[in-house]
Amino acid sequence: MLSYGDIVFYLGVYAYCVRHHRPGLQYFAGMTVATVGYAVWFLARAQLGKSFTPRPEARELVTTGLYAKFRNPIYVFSVVGIFGLCLAMHWYVFGLIYLVLLGLIQWRRARAEAAVLEAKFGEQYRQYCAHTWF
Repeated sequence: MLSYGDIVFYLGVYAYCVRHHRPGLQYFAGMTVATVGYAVWFLARAQLGKSFTPRPEARELVTTGLYAKFRNPIYVFSVVGIFGLCLAMHWYVFGLIYLVLLGLIQWRRARAEAAVLEAKFGEQYRQYCAHTWF
């Protein structure tokens, strides 16, 4: 289920970037990457449905849609979206620092989720991991 707070935050940052844009190919490319990243991120959140929780919790093992290829599409595509906005707005230093920190946070979250899912689903989760990326 999508969180309205997340939607408002990301659409607010996106709207800021649209309003304060820097004309040129880099802006267009960055906003395209951000648009795709956020669209896929929202789709992943929707596909997770009732299994989405702010903290690691094993309600069910979702293995369809984007989750058939990615174990953590929400984490992957949130980073893609932020990368696109940083590229579009020429936020190189901020972008690099933020992406490194966000990447580390997402990696830590993914590890915590994996531990919870493996504890509940065991071999089924390990087989799922063998066929998916991050």
